[in-house]
Amino acid sequence: MSHLDDLPSTPGKYKTDKALPYGILHHHRYLRLSKPTLWASLFLALFLFYLLLSPPPTPSRRSLNDSSLSAAKYGGSQWEKQVRKSAHPRSRGGLTVLVTGAAGFVGTHVSTALRRRGDGVLGLDNFNRYYDPKLKRARQGLLERSGVFVVEGDINDAVLLKKLFDVVLFTHVMHLAAQAGVRYAMQNPGSYVNSNIAGFVNLLEVSKAANPQPAVVWASSSSVYGLNKKVPFSEIDRADHPASLYAATKKAGEGIAHTYNHIYGLSLTGLRFFTVYGPWGRPDMAYFFFTKDILKGKTITVFESPDKGSVARDFTYIDDIVKGCLGALDTAEKSTGSGGKKKGPAMFRIYNLGNTSPVPVTKLVKILEKLLKMKAKKKVMPLPRNGDVEFTHANITLAQSEIGYKPAVDLETGLKKFVKWYMGFYSGSKKKSSW
Repeated sequence: MSHLDDLPSTPGKYKTDKALPYGILHHHRYLRLSKPTLWASLFLALFLFYLLLSPPPTPSRRSLNDSSLSAAKYGGSQWEKQVRKSAHPRSRGGLTVLVTGAAGFVGTHVSTALRRRGDGVLGLDNFNRYYDPKLKRARQGLLERSGVFVVEGDINDAVLLKKLFDVVLFTHVMHLAAQAGVRYAMQNPGSYVNSNIAGFVNLLEVSKAANPQPAVVWASSSSVYGLNKKVPFSEIDRADHPASLYAATKKAGEGIAHTYNHIYGLSLTGLRFFTVYGPWGRPDMAYFFFTKDILKGKTITVFESPDKGSVARDFTYIDDIVKGCLGALDTAEKSTGSGGKKKGPAMFRIYNLGNTSPVPVTKLVKILEKLLKMKAKKKVMPLPRNGDVEFTHANITLAQSEIGYKPAVDLETGLKKFVKWYMGFYSGSKKKSSW
């Protein structure tokens, strides 16, 4: 898995090479040169020295076209035209939304749903290699056919984010970009801090400085509940015992968001997703690689709790998650700050988005066996201390009452749709880009 280490990091400062001393030009052996040649050489050396020591020009905030550097890096006027077109709402009163992580699983579904109903959507994604980038590129193609332009860039690139906010007056930000997965944190912890904390702070910094400030909805996680034993998990429960670094960074993100809400008046809504699954999903999720391995006749590992019970998850179908995301965007109040200065109290909310019907992983396997018409080769093992928890179970009362969240898809129905997509996408069918 060494290729997984090739993840984007916060850009470092540009360091110039040390200039060579030009005093050597006065050495006696150069006296044989003619005076014009000597002065020309001296002038050239001084000019090169000036270029090396001069700081790069500060990009203008007025327009992308004001800076040739911007034009070279981000595509110039044609790029700006694509950005504006994608972000322009097609319906009167539609939202103008920046979706980070747009080529991700949830990001793709949310972006197409917003575009389908007439909102303006601009995507941002860095296409990292946490899992096969080809799947992300396929999602990008789907987005482009839906009229969503995806800017290729990192949320840690403050210059890029500022330019996007200069070109488009976003009413909302749907922040879905993150380093996902609880187990991978044991291999590459820095990627979680870089993306889930530093990247989130960078996005909030740019958002709070915008005028007007957008309302921000971001993806937290059910993982914040960690080792909690009380079920179902409720937003009012304490979440002080994370079981993984991933969970810790997501919980830190909630605290950071509250700070920006309190100081700068940003309207912020956090959504704690519970085990999202469905078509175009993530290959690192159990239902996805179980399907892959069962079809290949490989043995799958099924974990059990210390008391020999089955590990259970509150599996939530992607369409239900999308409805929750749109509900959060539609009910988000405007931010109260302007240009980084708070003018009054602003909305701050946290919601669980789950199916509120935990299913044992053993049952998940049985459903997949039925749908794939193949018997799985299983190896049962104790749940390791790698960040996984024994169960998740969402209390969704708050989301139901405040954003109209009503999950409707049961696990077997959702897995049937996933398997249909999987078989089409990986069979080489020309219809693999369909939902």
